[in-house]
Amino acid sequence: MSDIIGELLPPDRLMLTPGPSCVDPRVYRAMAAPIVGHMDPWFTAMMGEVQMLMRQVFRTQNRITFPISASGSGGIEAAVANPLESGDECIVCVNGAFSERMAIIAERLPAKVTRVEAPYGRTVDPQDVLRAGKGKKLKLVGLTHGETSSGIVQRVEDYRKVADELGALLVVDTVASLAGIPLDVERQRIDICFSGSQKAISAPPGMAPITVNEKVEAVMHARKEPVRSWYFDLTTAMNYWGKERLYHHTPPISLIYGMREALRLVVEEGLEARWERHAQNQQALVAGLEAMGLELFVKNPADRLVTVTAVNIPTGIDGAKVSRQLLDEFNIEIAGGLGPVKGKIWRIGLMGYSSQRANVLLFLAALEKCLLDQDFRLAGGVGVAAATHSYQQSTQPAVVGSRR
Repeated sequence: MSDIIGELLPPDRLMLTPGPSCVDPRVYRAMAAPIVGHMDPWFTAMMGEVQMLMRQVFRTQNRITFPISASGSGGIEAAVANPLESGDECIVCVNGAFSERMAIIAERLPAKVTRVEAPYGRTVDPQDVLRAGKGKKLKLVGLTHGETSSGIVQRVEDYRKVADELGALLVVDTVASLAGIPLDVERQRIDICFSGSQKAISAPPGMAPITVNEKVEAVMHARKEPVRSWYFDLTTAMNYWGKERLYHHTPPISLIYGMREALRLVVEEGLEARWERHAQNQQALVAGLEAMGLELFVKNPADRLVTVTAVNIPTGIDGAKVSRQLLDEFNIEIAGGLGPVKGKIWRIGLMGYSSQRANVLLFLAALEKCLLDQDFRLAGGVGVAAATHSYQQSTQPAVVGSRR
């Protein structure tokens, strides 16, 4: 006789990972609403509200703006597969696991990909991109705005200038940055911009917001061959998200409900206020970590991603044991490193609904306990004290110009 499987009762974790983040109860309530058909007039009208909110968060009026029914990796695939045809040349800035994924996807089209690389924890030098692109007929330059594998952020404007000189489109992965740090698709002249639902937007995983401008639309309509992926062909998917609302695929109805509510909460808070909240919480986290004698993986403060902080695991400390103790004893989940930094760093996410003062203080206190249990030398309470002092000093705007 087979065992009887009981009711699904997942633990209610404090998610301080690079994604997913915690979800606002209002988003959960929206997702519990009754499912209607994806061609129901009520639903197709509601889709317009999702697009309106998404344009506000991206800060664009682009016609093609909608959530792809896929994870952030689906956003990467759509962003490179639609403008690139086999044999097209492009440059991808690679300095982590997710920027490398963009290069891999482009190579499989197959496009002629030049990787301009930097080590984990470093930004890609825009001048290296310019030198690599000279003499090439480039279709696009791709980069990751916030690289969650190493906690690095890159200035979009620097690469926009380079893309202009090379006559290329600019494709930007904002999975870890949209709604968490300053981003303005129109002002920064991003041609293709995509994100993920599960990070600073704080909706469940499974949706990839994307927006493309008129220049990209012209490139897509001028293609000599169809997009290699039927599912990620934006021109056909837009038949459903456009005015026609023609059937394309059955989207995840409840996830779209959740996306609508999460975007509504972003707009309700205000983007500037939200950026400020994320910046202040990360500043307090960094102050606490440094007071405890821990070192940040990204040395230059201006290059640190606000939404994901990478911390070097101290010599003599079992990093995996600390992560497990945080989970078992304090119900807090963080992440370790990927690729060349696996086992060398912790990655702490403060995104969306997870980015709260109480969470920062709780995490620092819990981390201190875990470190003391492994005989790490630090004075008790210094992390929380430093973070508290940081909050007391944060009456002035905390979003620095170098992160814009």
